[in-house]
Amino acid sequence: MRKYFGTDGIRGKVGTAPITPEFMLKLGWAAGQVFKEHDKKILIGKDTRISGYMFESALESGIVAAGADVRLVGPMPTPAIAYLTRTFRASAGIVISASHNPYTDNGIKFFSAEGGKISDEIEERIEYFLEQPMEVVESSLIGRAKRIDDAAGRYIEYCKGTFPIGLQLSGLKIVVDCADGATYHVAPRVFSELGADVIPIGINPDGLNINEFCGATKPELLRKNVLAEEADLGIALDGDGDRLILVDRHGVVRDGDDILYIIANHLMRTGRFSGGVVGTLMSNFGLELAFSETGIGFSRAAVGDRYVNEKLMQHGWVLGGEPSGHIVCRSITTTGDGIIAALQVLRAMVEEDKALDELLVGLVKFPQKLKNIRVAKRFIPNEEPALQKAIAVANERLNGLGRVLLRASGTEPLIRVMVEGRDDETVDELVEYLVDEVNAVVESKSRV
Repeated sequence: MRKYFGTDGIRGKVGTAPITPEFMLKLGWAAGQVFKEHDKKILIGKDTRISGYMFESALESGIVAAGADVRLVGPMPTPAIAYLTRTFRASAGIVISASHNPYTDNGIKFFSAEGGKISDEIEERIEYFLEQPMEVVESSLIGRAKRIDDAAGRYIEYCKGTFPIGLQLSGLKIVVDCADGATYHVAPRVFSELGADVIPIGINPDGLNINEFCGATKPELLRKNVLAEEADLGIALDGDGDRLILVDRHGVVRDGDDILYIIANHLMRTGRFSGGVVGTLMSNFGLELAFSETGIGFSRAAVGDRYVNEKLMQHGWVLGGEPSGHIVCRSITTTGDGIIAALQVLRAMVEEDKALDELLVGLVKFPQKLKNIRVAKRFIPNEEPALQKAIAVANERLNGLGRVLLRASGTEPLIRVMVEGRDDETVDELVEYLVDEVNAVVESKSRV
């Protein structure tokens, strides 16, 4: 068990430990101690939330105090930091972001020199140095900090380079929602420079409006704009650009399961598919059935893009993702990337000359409902006897034609309750039953 690192780095409310300037100073120093053993250069990027500037300065100070160099890229998507860390031959990349959370939260993610999430062992080493007294290196050994001014242009060209030469998006009208986040100055240019008629929204970040009523977690604004503009497609990214949710021409919201189905089947039809697809415990059972009918292997990982990535590497596969919109195309990049995933869907639309909804023929999803219960302190639902019994009751009711999942969020103080079944009525009843059971456990814990 690590003290600070969760399933996706370190995250929490700004001003509440550990998301404080003092901690970020020490974290920068600890990271500098670990990564300067390999190379003295560490890249730092951030999303658009106002606290990012404060934490950027603190991390920079800690890193150079440890004797490592810093390269600052400013507001950039999380997957761009993974890419730039590789191309600049840095020993690590740091992203200051709380992803899809509101501006009142912030967090830190680390990337390795290869552009992947750092290992548990590296996280443990950083935590070891966090517990040591901070000592500044001798003055001549203090690290140097420089700003990379052309980071956005480099990443835009990289994204465009993943789209086949000679293939154009001309004739497609696309609404692109950047969630007032890190892709605001990148995503619209990628799609427009490839020929699309782009209508950008969510491109006016003020430090406080990131993910506010927009983006991948709140696609209603995108849906309205797609219908009003009579667009062919809507693309919603989250605050740090690693999630993708789509809206088709009819205003129907399409999630990560839909995206995986489109990309995998297009690769299969064009003879470029091998292996299988990795989903998560949250992936719809209908997706698994659809893949089985087309001969595509499917495996489930724990929730979290790092676990999807780990399972992909275990199997030697290249495509995986989550319903939330983290899509990993390992034949192209090392981590979840909303822009790259959108380009793969657009490629399928152009090469097959089909609308988004037409590419989804053959995928029939089971009704699925998810409810979140906020708790004062996280606990593991499957370890509670009362909830073990409740899960058994729900599974008996489903009789093998559905799934039940209770899990603690790795990024927020939430217990997530998910039920999937053949009909909406049964799903709704079982979700309410399980929510009541979870609330009873929460209440009993509060009395202890």
